[in-house]
Amino acid sequence: MKYPRPLLALLLTAATATAHAQSANDPFEPVNRAIFSFNDALDRAVLTPLAKGYQAVVPELARQGVTNFFGNFGDGWSAINQALQGKGEAAATMTMRVATNTLFGIGGLFDVASDLGMERRSEDFGQTLGRWGMPGGPYIVWPLLGPSTARDTLARPLDLAWSTSLVINDSGVNAGLTALQLIDTRAGLLSASQVLEGIALDKYSFIRDAYVARRRNLVYDGDPPELPQAEEPASPPPAVPK
Repeated sequence: MKYPRPLLALLLTAATATAHAQSANDPFEPVNRAIFSFNDALDRAVLTPLAKGYQAVVPELARQGVTNFFGNFGDGWSAINQALQGKGEAAATMTMRVATNTLFGIGGLFDVASDLGMERRSEDFGQTLGRWGMPGGPYIVWPLLGPSTARDTLARPLDLAWSTSLVINDSGVNAGLTALQLIDTRAGLLSASQVLEGIALDKYSFIRDAYVARRRNLVYDGDPPELPQAEEPASPPPAVPK
């Protein structure tokens, strides 16, 4: 069974995060845990049933088209962020990817560009700020939006502003597209969520450590510098015999 890339990457980086764990930068942990519990309850009560219904009713080909459409739209924002990071070649490739899928993939419903070797390399403004040298800062969990850091929180408004409302002026249509994107994304995470439920003893800590590790990995394009090792406590001096 294929797992969606974002959560698969989250699961894979979790082991590394645990292995290299230091004291987590989580000064708001009590509040974060309360918000996490709220989000988790909302997901179980609303989003997961909607996602399961969507997956059961909508044919796989149509669901893949929806995923491709929103992915193609997001690729435009990735191209801009790659340009802001000075990655000229990657920005040009992503721009070509958007143009190819928009023109030959019927508005992005089909991922023609991947078949031509133009793979998706997603970037967001949080990664851009990280490349500019801004540290991640404290871990934060937001209602509905989920895990974040201080840096990603600062970047989130711009990331959210890149939406279909930029090209579609009808607020009703945009609301419907936003809901569709949310449900489609959640449907793509159903199988991986089951794995997460089975392996995480403390789901909050698991997601926190994996999220922070993955975001760091993304900022450094898969090659982050070594984290400083925690200093070992000094050995007590030998007892002096009386």
